[in-house]
Amino acid sequence: MVGHRLFRRARAGDIPRIGLGLAALGRPAYINLGHAADLAGGTDVASMERAAHQVLDAAYERGVRYFDAARSYGKAEAFLASWLERRRSEDVVVGSKWGYTYTANWRVNAEVHETKDLSVATLRRQLAETRDLLGARLDLYEIHSATIESGVLEDRAVLDELAALRATGVAVGLTVTGPRQAETIERALQAGGFDVVQATWNLLERSAGPALAAAHDAGLGVIVKEAVANGRLTGRGDVARLLEAARDAGTTPDALAIAAVLAQPWADVVLSGAATVAELESNLAALALPEPALDRFDAVAEEPDRYWETRAALPWN
Repeated sequence: MVGHRLFRRARAGDIPRIGLGLAALGRPAYINLGHAADLAGGTDVASMERAAHQVLDAAYERGVRYFDAARSYGKAEAFLASWLERRRSEDVVVGSKWGYTYTANWRVNAEVHETKDLSVATLRRQLAETRDLLGARLDLYEIHSATIESGVLEDRAVLDELAALRATGVAVGLTVTGPRQAETIERALQAGGFDVVQATWNLLERSAGPALAAAHDAGLGVIVKEAVANGRLTGRGDVARLLEAARDAGTTPDALAIAAVLAQPWADVVLSGAATVAELESNLAALALPEPALDRFDAVAEEPDRYWETRAALPWN
C-alpha cells in the first residue's frame, strides 16, 4: 500500500516519527487549551491559510513528512492542497478522514461545530470532496472516530467501499476514540482490510496500549493522536508532576509527553497538533530527548471514563 512507505521510513529512521495534524490549523475553533491565543485574532480564512502554510513549511523544513487532515477540520484539506501546490514536494504522505461534517461555518461560538455520520453515503460524498481538493496526493483515508457503538465495522456497504478504495492503492485506516478504544481496535483487526490505526495514547490515557501493540504486530501502521491531551500535557496544563519533570530535564512539558509516546515500541508516527511554529518546535524537541522513565508518571494516569469525560467538557477555544 502507498501509505505504508510512511511507516517503513519512520521505522528505519529515515524521517522523524512526528507528523503534523491539522485539526487546530484548519478552523478557527478547536478544543486545544489556549487555541484562541494561538490565533491572536487572525481568524479570517486568508490569515489562517497563511498561518497554516507557515507551520507546514516549518514542519517540512525540519523533516516532517506525514500530514494529517480530515473533512471536519474546516479548511484543513484546502490549506494543505494549496500548500502542496506551492511546495510541489513529492516525498510527503497525506492522510485524511471521513465521517464528521464541519457545521460551524467558520463561527467560533457555533452551537455545534461538527456532526458525525459513518454511513456509506457520507463516505462516498466526503471521499469525492477530498478527491476534489487533494486528488492523487491522498495516500491514506481513515474512518474518523470509529467506535463499537457506531456499528461501522459491521457495515458491509462501508467495508466494501473502503476495499474498493484500497484496491486503487490508497491505504485504508480508522481512528478510534472513547474509553473503548481497545475493543474497537480489536474488532478492526478481526474485520481485516485496514492498513493503519490511529488512536489516543498519552500519559493520562494509556488503555489502548496493548491493542495498539497487537495492531503493530499484525502489520498495521500505528499513528498516535492527542499525545499532549489537547494541551493538558503542555505548559498550559496543570499536571504538576509533568511540569516538575520538565523543569528538572530542562525541556518543555509537551516535549517530555511526546517523548513518552515515542518510547512505545508500537508507535510509528506521533502527531503534533501544533497551531504555531513555536509550538511545533517545542513538540519536535521530543526527538532529541532520552527515553523518559514512564513509571515516574504512573500517578497521573486516569481511568479511561474519567479521561474522556474531561475531554468532552473542554471548551472550544
